[in-house]
Amino acid sequence: MIFDRKTIDNDGLLDFYKKLLLPRLVEEKMLILLRQGRIGKWFSGIGQEAIAVGATMAMNAEEYILPMHRNLGVFTARNIPISRLMGQWQGKASGFTHGRDRSFHFGTQEYKIIGMISHLGPQMALADGIALADKLSGTKKVTLVFTGEGATSEGDFHEALNIAAVWDLPVIFLIENNGYGLSTPVGEQYRCESLVDKAVGYGIEGRKIDGNNILEVYHTISELAKELREKPRPVLIECMTFRMRGHEEASGTKYVPQHLFEEWGTKDPLDCFEKFLLDEQVLRPEWVPYLRGEFAKLIEIEIEKVFNEPGIIPHLSTEVDSMYRLFKMPQRESSNVLTNKRYIDAISDALRQSMRKYDKLVIMGQDIAEYGGAFKITQGFIDEFGKERVRNTPICESGIIGAAMGLSINGYKAVVEMQFADFVSSGFNQVVNNLAKTYYRWGQAVDVVIRMPTGAGTGAGPFHSQSNEAWFTKTPGLKVVYPSSPDDAKGLLMAAIEDPNPVIYFEHKYLYRSLSGNVPDDDYYVEIGKAQIVRQGTKASIITYGLGVHWAVEYAENHPEHSIEILDLRSLQPWDKEAVEKTVKKTSKVMVLHEDTLTSGFGGEVAAYIGEHCFKYLDAPVMRCASLDTAIPMNKGLEDQFLAKSRLEEMMDVLLKF
Repeated sequence: MIFDRKTIDNDGLLDFYKKLLLPRLVEEKMLILLRQGRIGKWFSGIGQEAIAVGATMAMNAEEYILPMHRNLGVFTARNIPISRLMGQWQGKASGFTHGRDRSFHFGTQEYKIIGMISHLGPQMALADGIALADKLSGTKKVTLVFTGEGATSEGDFHEALNIAAVWDLPVIFLIENNGYGLSTPVGEQYRCESLVDKAVGYGIEGRKIDGNNILEVYHTISELAKELREKPRPVLIECMTFRMRGHEEASGTKYVPQHLFEEWGTKDPLDCFEKFLLDEQVLRPEWVPYLRGEFAKLIEIEIEKVFNEPGIIPHLSTEVDSMYRLFKMPQRESSNVLTNKRYIDAISDALRQSMRKYDKLVIMGQDIAEYGGAFKITQGFIDEFGKERVRNTPICESGIIGAAMGLSINGYKAVVEMQFADFVSSGFNQVVNNLAKTYYRWGQAVDVVIRMPTGAGTGAGPFHSQSNEAWFTKTPGLKVVYPSSPDDAKGLLMAAIEDPNPVIYFEHKYLYRSLSGNVPDDDYYVEIGKAQIVRQGTKASIITYGLGVHWAVEYAENHPEHSIEILDLRSLQPWDKEAVEKTVKKTSKVMVLHEDTLTSGFGGEVAAYIGEHCFKYLDAPVMRCASLDTAIPMNKGLEDQFLAKSRLEEMMDVLLKF
């Protein structure tokens, strides 16, 4: 192994050595604690430390790094105290996630590190968003994101590299190729000669380097980062290395041929660099045991301090309250100036006025720039806000949702337009595991709104008509809203953009151009979580939302003799339990109506709540009117039969006669 010090002086080389030595000694201590049964799990990076340490030292302190679970050297090189890391690993209150997540699954704005989640790959799209924020701000920063050779098989890898290439984002994608994805060798992972060969497919630069040579890693990253700060673009680096321990200690290494351990043992990054420094007389032989002893003492003190910390005493309210960032909509006077507008125009107004209010708000989606989106909601936006803030995206839902989260991490707001709500399934992991859980895990607000054109009535068939709100209402950490009127469409969208939590905003396609109403011209906000009585009544209540509100109104107008009260939930997470209880007490008969399928639709949650908390007020069983438990057909006759509306009359008759 040849080390080229270039312009690094002796003190600098010693600093590299210390930063390489520390994570190795921490790891050796953790393996001892594991054998002693004092800790339960450990993902070892022994043999790979040069990559994490060299790359981190090449980055500026204010630049973000997104490491993985074998990159202890990133955290120690950023000078995070061992006690804080140990508190994280042991699930103590002093840890970054306060006992809510494991190992390196955390982020910290203090040290500009954004950790991974267990689903390999999503962090690469976050790096895109972080880098986009820096590029838009003109701050001349680079983002570094790690991945393993196994995760390059994930779609998230392709999406992130493609986005970064198309948008010229200053991201360094670093592959740690250690030969195995858990037990699966690289020969069963990919067929290309080298992973760096993939770079040409994205039209970007790729480099393959010795990941065990700390100076080669450092110089490569340092030189590239310097270039990228001035001329933003992505680069792919493949660092060749080897994992000397198991994927995690319990998995062992029996699947690895012995000759590989012998071969790579001669390339140990710490041993080789130590020998180089001794040969160069930068490091004296007597300093090695001294430095090891000093680090060992520090590690022992820091670790035992954490073992002596008290365990977490669970508090129910603390956990529940930590799922969402606290946000209370400021009280604002409503505008007296109203204009009759279509549902679709109210949505467009909300976006336009929010873009004017927040110069760090970015809208992203397929075909939303010059074309104005599939439904023309953003038509003309680039004339006022430019293509930097109204961004056409490649067809890659997961990558764009991840990029939106990255923007939020780096100080921006983001609105993502799903072309159809159905397509969000391609980005499901980012929504339910990254956006939803991040604030709970390490206190980072995720200021992202996902707009979801939803619903049937247009004969669009199984993949453009689904009502999939129930996919998200059961996921803590997300807020879900579903306006049924033009004024609510504007007010709930502006409120969602203002809210620092991730909000899934459903907008019904059938209502876009078929529904008009008076809408305030000025900024207008409807508090998320508050239902609204659409029609007063005394004989029975229909609790509904979205297009169901209009079905209910039509029914009530056709049957004035029944005095039907209609409650529009408007928000599905959180939802207004107080308003539901109030209408149940008032009428004593309840129909829960929605467009979604019956089984596991959100109405089941409302019905269950009423049965549990309002039973004594009921004069009849809570009934549900929903769509068929089938996929949504295209043919109009079949679609009409599918929809809940076709059964509302009959079911209300049963309820009222009970």
